[in-house]
Amino acid sequence: MLTELRQYTNHSAQTATPGQLIVMLYDGFLRFAGQGKAAMEKGDVGEAGLKLNRAQDIVTELRVSLDMTQGQVAQNLASIYDYVGERLTASRLNRDTAEIAEAVRCMADLRSAWAQIANTPRPARAENSRPSVGVDLAG
Repeated sequence: MLTELRQYTNHSAQTATPGQLIVMLYDGFLRFAGQGKAAMEKGDVGEAGLKLNRAQDIVTELRVSLDMTQGQVAQNLASIYDYVGERLTASRLNRDTAEIAEAVRCMADLRSAWAQIANTPRPARAENSRPSVGVDLAG
């Protein structure tokens, strides 16, 4: 069963649009942050650290993949990702689940927005029209 799940996950990632991949990263963050929070609440600091590190790795990946030439939106996302990373670090240092909850709140809001973007169909364009300028997250 586990092998089949991994194959399905790999196939999903390989066939996903860029927008869907971003949503998958957010889903992974939310899963690992939730697992880290649960482990911290049980007093399992080691497990909490492992899960929160995985969540932090996802935030780092999202942060470094931003195209900072895209202006204010990229800058705002970078600031949010930095803030979320700081919350995760503070949660580990202070063993404070409220910090994890704040990070999850931020990322859940962003995930919701990205999910809407990823599921928005691309507008049809005429054969002779120029391609639209900007990021194509619909794939």
